[in-house]
Amino acid sequence: MIPLILYDIPSKLEGNHWSPNTAKPRFVLGYKGLPFRIEWVEYPDIAPRMKEIGASKDKLPDGRELYTLPVLSDPNTNALITDSWNIAEYLEKTYPEKPIFPNKSKGLMLVFNTTVYGLGRPAFKFPFLRVSRILNERSMEYFITTREELHKEKISEFSPEGLKRDEHWAIIKRAMETCKEWYDKEEGKWLMGDVFSYADIIIASRLFWLKRILHDDEWETIANWHDGRWGKLLANVEKECNEV
Repeated sequence: MIPLILYDIPSKLEGNHWSPNTAKPRFVLGYKGLPFRIEWVEYPDIAPRMKEIGASKDKLPDGRELYTLPVLSDPNTNALITDSWNIAEYLEKTYPEKPIFPNKSKGLMLVFNTTVYGLGRPAFKFPFLRVSRILNERSMEYFITTREELHKEKISEFSPEGLKRDEHWAIIKRAMETCKEWYDKEEGKWLMGDVFSYADIIIASRLFWLKRILHDDEWETIANWHDGRWGKLLANVEKECNEV
């Protein structure tokens, strides 16, 4: 089998990985035991590189083209897929061994994916501030410029120490309390009890992101909430997906 190619964004961090969106397909590939390699693409190079390989694009309200990662290339089928959800669907259909949507749960997983995204959305400026500091120089400049233009605010004002930062922490804490309530509904270490699924990957990808971009003490705070549940969950998912 020819290794698949996952396009990802590098960073200054050891191991490069940091993005929650590219973590999802990477976890799925690892869980299914599919061979793959990473091609690193800096932020300002995403559009020209994706245009070069023929990846699909979105349209911004002003008509500009928008190319995003992750993108997955499968030379075994000549498929080229954009977006973490579309990649998950493709991998499940093409390589059904070790399913990530067990018991015909794909529709529920789609709703869950949207719900989890919405939980932390109001606090996104705090993680964005941290992301801006772990990127390589060219990507850092691109990330800061585009986010400041989009939000009409200097990135230094996204989540300054004080009331605004405290509000963001409170939102993150409430989001994790909601996740705890979901996991408490079943016995076993996974959201579906003893059955691993894409739902666990969705949660773990967010935890992975926070672990990589936050300061060590900030991540330790989150990892230790609810008797250390979130640090353990991330470690369990990484083990299940052959990340360790």
